[in-house]
Amino acid sequence: MRIAIASDHAGYEYKQRLAEHLRSAGHAVEDFGTNSPERCDYPDFIYPAVRAVAEGRFGRGIVLGGSGNGEAMCANRIAGIRCGLCWNAESARLARRHNDTNVLSLGERMMDIDTAMEIVDLFLSTDFEGGRHVARIKKIDSLAQDRKGSPCPGSRMNST
Repeated sequence: MRIAIASDHAGYEYKQRLAEHLRSAGHAVEDFGTNSPERCDYPDFIYPAVRAVAEGRFGRGIVLGGSGNGEAMCANRIAGIRCGLCWNAESARLARRHNDTNVLSLGERMMDIDTAMEIVDLFLSTDFEGGRHVARIKKIDSLAQDRKGSPCPGSRMNST
């Protein structure tokens, strides 16, 4: 599978280790940065990686930060992306089975590397269950299309 991966400084170490883990498992991985543990702004790296998933150039994406929250928020702003913030094996399994997530967000400060690798492996090996979940996914996708990239009502981006 082709996988896009990106992080900010707080997810840099795990990004490096996970990319190596994925390559050793036979996946094609493209690293969208950051390329050091120096402080940076996560949207600069997360957005291009996730956009590449949305465009179909990659089958899945993995984004990392300190908590993974900001990265998931950034990813979910893009139509066609369903990014799940996962913290254990069960959350990863359900994110794939019920939500057909195509991007995984992880927080390096929230778990050890073995847990992160287990979550990544489940994210890549768990199939979408379909069934009753399909209608919900279609609703999510239609809401994203309605928004057309403009800020949500109540967003700080609307304030001057």
